Amino acid sequence: MRSTAIRRTAVAATAVSLALLVTGCGGGSDSGSGDKGADAKGKESAAAKPGAKALTAAELEKAALAQGDVKGHKIAKAAAKDEISSDDIKVEKEVCAPFADALMGAQVGEPAAFTKRTVVSEPKKGSMGKQDGADAEDAFKAAFDITTTQLALGSYDGKGAEESVASLRTAATDCAGGFDFTAAGEKQKVSKITEEQVKAGEDAAAWTVQVEQGGEKVQFKLVAMRQGPSFASFSSMNLAAMGGGKDFELPTAVVEAQAAKLA
Repeated sequence: MRSTAIRRTAVAATAVSLALLVTGCGGGSDSGSGDKGADAKGKESAAAKPGAKALTAAELEKAALAQGDVKGHKIAKAAAKDEISSDDIKVEKEVCAPFADALMGAQVGEPAAFTKRTVVSEPKKGSMGKQDGADAEDAFKAAFDITTTQLALGSYDGKGAEESVASLRTAATDCAGGFDFTAAGEKQKVSKITEEQVKAGEDAAAWTVQVEQGGEKVQFKLVAMRQGPSFASFSSMNLAAMGGGKDFELPTAVVEAQAAKLA
């Protein structure tokens, strides 16, 4: 069967999730998480008001989430082989382009500095403890209740961060009924966008997004958040919820932690 971008995304999410949980994110670019002085400097730089100068690449790396910043989650810098560039995403309706970019974990607009993280929630402890009947089935599902979030973080000159959030809000409204796009050469269809409630940073918005291809349905959560001159998008999928468009929770802890680190 021909591989699809949805299937590749799901398989990649599964592989990344299991790899991070097994290795504990060893060797990631977040090894500086224990450097309190560097973190403080990054936070101080990130506290600029809208319209201020963008963070440098080095400052943005320090301000991005690192292993240990979110309890119950593993965090690592996104692998280059798993990234999709905005240049690889084509949208029939131009107004929908920022939404497609954020959904696929690509940069939105033209940030002066950009970085990505993969954040994986850990399964609940004792989730495989019961082995009989319905309990075993529930335990199996709980063990795969793992949400993988692609965090795309950019810092912008001028009002770029504000405009990025605004562009996603406009796209969510104008494209709520669905739209087609191509990612890395594979045709995709967003069939439904539903607004969610979220509070984080200086401005934030969130949606549940249903993506379809070849009869397959995958539910995503997409959050857009601005803090000062920086904008972050969080595109999440849950292993247990894959198939049938099942629902799962927003990655609230991840969003709040990134907002706090940028503040």
